[in-house]
Amino acid sequence: MASILKDCEEYAVPYLDDGLRTPGQLKVQVIKDFPIPTNNTQVRAFLGLAGYYRRYIPEFCVIAAPLTDLLKGRNRKSTVDWNSSCQNAFEELKTRLSKNPVLYSPDFTKPFIIQCDTSNLGIGVVLSQVCETEEHPIMFLSKKLSLAEQKYSTTEKECAAIIFAVQKLKCYLDGHQKFVIQTDHNPLIWLEKNTGTNPRLCDISRVLSLT
Repeated sequence: MASILKDCEEYAVPYLDDGLRTPGQLKVQVIKDFPIPTNNTQVRAFLGLAGYYRRYIPEFCVIAAPLTDLLKGRNRKSTVDWNSSCQNAFEELKTRLSKNPVLYSPDFTKPFIIQCDTSNLGIGVVLSQVCETEEHPIMFLSKKLSLAEQKYSTTEKECAAIIFAVQKLKCYLDGHQKFVIQTDHNPLIWLEKNTGTNPRLCDISRVLSLT
């Protein structure tokens, strides 16, 4: 039984050691050896494997965007229009996991730090904590922006990134130490001044308890 559990751990379950977590090496090897997909079923399979470790990869959804775009409105078995953007995304995801990324287990006695970043394509979030003067990542979150969200102003996107982070990390933040959001201070100042003029901003402000 111990041997079976060890094999399972090496394949899929992150290895734990002194609060450190890293992807199972056997599963990472499967991802590294995955051939270039030729149809949508294979694209989905690769994204499923790589997506299992999305919390180890900064801006996973942004990197994977060319691959997820292939799946829009297509039959599962239809061939794909593989291009250089798809190839770059495919290789980048493999490379990120090949570097043995490490995450730290959360310490609920210490404040959390949330770093938010936005681009025209998506949102990237890092949850971290400082331990002995060093900042350690706990997890990475990301979201691909919808077509409607891509039309937001830069400030609205930054506000959207904050609300995405707070909602997704609610289980870490509720009832614990105060947390710090690291981002351009302008979004929150702008939000306080303009909340009453935009229904969408009212919703954002309500979640952040700024009203």
